[in-house]
Amino acid sequence: MSAPAPLARAKAEPAPELADASEVLVIKPSSLGDIVHALPAVALIKAARPAARIRWVANTEWVPILRGNTDLASVVPFPRATMRGFLTPFRFLSWSRVLREPAQPDLAIDLQGLFRSGLMARRSRAPHIVGASDAREGAGRFYTRTVEVDPGAHAVERYLAVARALGAVVPDDDARLPFRLPQRRPEGGVPDRYLLLHPFSRGAGKSLATPCVVRFCQAAGDVPVLIVGRGGPALSGLPDNAEDWRGRTELGELAWLMANAEYCVSVDSGPAHMAAALGETVLAIHSWSDPCKVGPYRARAWVWKGGQITRVDALDPALSAREAALPTEAEMEAIAAHALDGGR
Repeated sequence: MSAPAPLARAKAEPAPELADASEVLVIKPSSLGDIVHALPAVALIKAARPAARIRWVANTEWVPILRGNTDLASVVPFPRATMRGFLTPFRFLSWSRVLREPAQPDLAIDLQGLFRSGLMARRSRAPHIVGASDAREGAGRFYTRTVEVDPGAHAVERYLAVARALGAVVPDDDARLPFRLPQRRPEGGVPDRYLLLHPFSRGAGKSLATPCVVRFCQAAGDVPVLIVGRGGPALSGLPDNAEDWRGRTELGELAWLMANAEYCVSVDSGPAHMAAALGETVLAIHSWSDPCKVGPYRARAWVWKGGQITRVDALDPALSAREAALPTEAEMEAIAAHALDGGR
């Protein structure tokens, strides 16, 4: 998978909130897919105001996907798992002091759009707080400026609308969007040629059945299949070409495996969006979720839904919105054939 083209310096003037900002706080704690979707917007905001120091608030488990990102001065871990119980308000107030360290932000950008993230923006004491019109749970009450977005648009487009409102220049070609993902080669032997399969998701009704995983690997023939991700059932009956890599990689290593795979196949999940961010040789499997809204943000990437393999730029919005079953074993053979053909 190819990396995005180098990002040209923005030509437009930044908006007033950004023009004089030395310290910018981006609030997008979760999820993995949403953080990936927000990467281009933040990179373009940095290009519009290169002198700004940008800090990003992310749930602790997703911090590794942002470490090493050259658009960021630092990442602020949010210990979401500890924010439970009747002591939560006190823990949150105590933690929120880090939002003003080492300096109070001049601008806070809430890309999460929930009450908690809006409160983070308020607690940062930034004089300017910008968020989108699709914010929920009353988060918009914390904003000093609300950017109108289309609630039915893809998440990437909604975040880019905020970047545009702040004066960023957004490329017309999605292949030029700057998705900066750290990559690190995993330790141990990696085949020279392989397909990558991410079959399980924490989302309800999104994971493949074990026989479907086995059938995909069998259909790949002699081509190695690396099965990645975390969790899922024990896999029995895998053919010799299949290698179970679940739980063996951190996010940077997973990104490297995706970037170097011959083809990636994933259920609708954060890793699917990572793969799409890294290139076009990816197919995302959707059942009840709508790929027009939450699918791969690559015009030439592919989607499986309702028995059909369709390129993203050819999706029918009406069909995309309908609920469908997960693929059968026979359909997994077709998906494997598509992957072996490189999506052609």
